Amino acid sequence: MSIELLSIGLLVAMFIIATIQPINMGALAFAGAFVLGSLIIGMKTSDIFAGFPSDLFLTLVAVTYLFAIAQINGTIDWLVECAVRLVRGRIGLIPWVMFLVAAVITGFGALGPAAVAILAPVALSFAVQYRIHPVMMGLMVIHGAQAGGFSPISVYGGITNQIVEKAGLPFAPTSLFLSSFFFNLAISVLVFFVFGGAKVGKQEAASFGPLPELHPEGVTESIRGHGGTPAKAIRQHAYGTAADTASTLRLNNERIVTLVGLTALGIGALVFKFNVGLVAMTVAVALALLSPKTQKAAIDKVSWSTVLLIAGIITYVGVMEKAGTVTYVADAISSLGMPLLVALLLCFTGAIVSAFASSTALLGAIIPLAVPFLQQGHVSAIGVVAAIAISTTIVDTSPFSTNGALVVANAPDDRREQVLRQLLIYSALIAIIGPIIAWLVFVVSGVV
Repeated sequence: MSIELLSIGLLVAMFIIATIQPINMGALAFAGAFVLGSLIIGMKTSDIFAGFPSDLFLTLVAVTYLFAIAQINGTIDWLVECAVRLVRGRIGLIPWVMFLVAAVITGFGALGPAAVAILAPVALSFAVQYRIHPVMMGLMVIHGAQAGGFSPISVYGGITNQIVEKAGLPFAPTSLFLSSFFFNLAISVLVFFVFGGAKVGKQEAASFGPLPELHPEGVTESIRGHGGTPAKAIRQHAYGTAADTASTLRLNNERIVTLVGLTALGIGALVFKFNVGLVAMTVAVALALLSPKTQKAAIDKVSWSTVLLIAGIITYVGVMEKAGTVTYVADAISSLGMPLLVALLLCFTGAIVSAFASSTALLGAIIPLAVPFLQQGHVSAIGVVAAIAISTTIVDTSPFSTNGALVVANAPDDRREQVLRQLLIYSALIAIIGPIIAWLVFVVSGVV
């Protein structure tokens, strides 16, 4: 077997092992980089570590550290509560509030599963209280998280943009973000009406009593396990008047400074083009100095498993490049002679594999493999990257993914199996239809 095929086989084996066993794929990738690079190819250690994504490593650590601080000091719960107050009895707006809050949370750097872990219990509680379809509420949270997931200061956006920039391809971070946002928004509009959103909008909140607790009893462990921070129980009247507002939701000085810091991060990264990781770490350190006692908990909440995952995958892909695998794949793709078909196949590959594996890991693997094909200039690199990125992440509704599993776990007991079946059907449809639409819009039509 050639070195190129062996390296691809090892990558596939990593995905399979990480899917069926609770082993971090990044750890597998570092081991694979050693076996392939040192033992088989004979690479120097310095050459293997040349592919280590130090810039992206800092970005991932910094943004998840900053987000952990915002969770611990209650800023995220405050934002959720403010969004809930805006509903003021208009039940039809509740799903859209969940969509927008999820987009804001991931847009500022939270991982999608962390945002879903925080909001899924809230959204499903609303679904029970106001007789809203639980699948609709779950999907609104997931697609909201994906809508904000490719902002220039987010984890997905950072991964994608840095890979494309490093390859010397034209890239447009804002276009990628807006493409994902409006694509997921359009899907959410369909979800809203298919699952009875029009009927929900006619309901009167006053007839249902107070809003449910933001973090109801029983979901504490699921939130803590996915990066969320349990809050004290909060109850409100349906029209926004607090019945028993805990002190955790008051806008105190610490939360004001956190909001200013998050705003500074956005302005620094988007307007002044500062390095996202350095700005995020600077803001996090400033907040840490104001409240040093909370920092051990914040450090513990950094998504180290995701950092290991991404760093390992990208390091292994760097070894694959040294082995000539990327060029090998590019030549095989070029031999098809149909650039549009190749782009569509890449979108389908991302969607189908991601439905069962980590979207974060797949983004770090599939986009580098597409780079040589994109460098040929037959199709728009910006459009293809947007289509692949969207296709890879919209299937996170699958019950086999963390996001989908969180929705099923927080569904009402008497409807959990129904929610599971409907999510399976929905995810199968979106894995087929989503890549085609993304391909038509962003590659064939050239919208971006």
